[in-house]
Amino acid sequence: MPRPKRHLLATAQETLFPPASLPENHLIAKVRKAEGKNLYAVELPSSSPTEKTLLVELPSRFRSQIWLKRGGYVVVDTGAFAGRENKLDGEIVNVVRDEREWRKREYWPAEFVKKSSYLDESDEEGSRVGQLPPSDDDEVEG
Repeated sequence: MPRPKRHLLATAQETLFPPASLPENHLIAKVRKAEGKNLYAVELPSSSPTEKTLLVELPSRFRSQIWLKRGGYVVVDTGAFAGRENKLDGEIVNVVRDEREWRKREYWPAEFVKKSSYLDESDEEGSRVGQLPPSDDDEVEG
């Protein structure tokens, strides 16, 4: 029998808003790829004290309810598996869904700042994308 809908709604509501602050063993990480059954490879910002890439587990409360995609962000608890001897480096404790709200928080890593996809004005002069090739008259004059 499937879980009641109230569990789904509670989990979705829990991940919608960012917390006021993060505990010291919680870090924001970027999802790199799915490694297998509920395991994900995530990348930490370079300012973090731990290693750059971690293997983390998606807990059962998020499974089949919240879907992660490459390039998305999650909050990882690096102290969850500290006492155990296994290949897992942490556990996902929250999923960043409303990225715009999370970016406004002071604990958001500077490395994960969204980059603009528009070209700078200096780059436009060198780029000829979308322009017609020069005519023969322009080549004779130059």
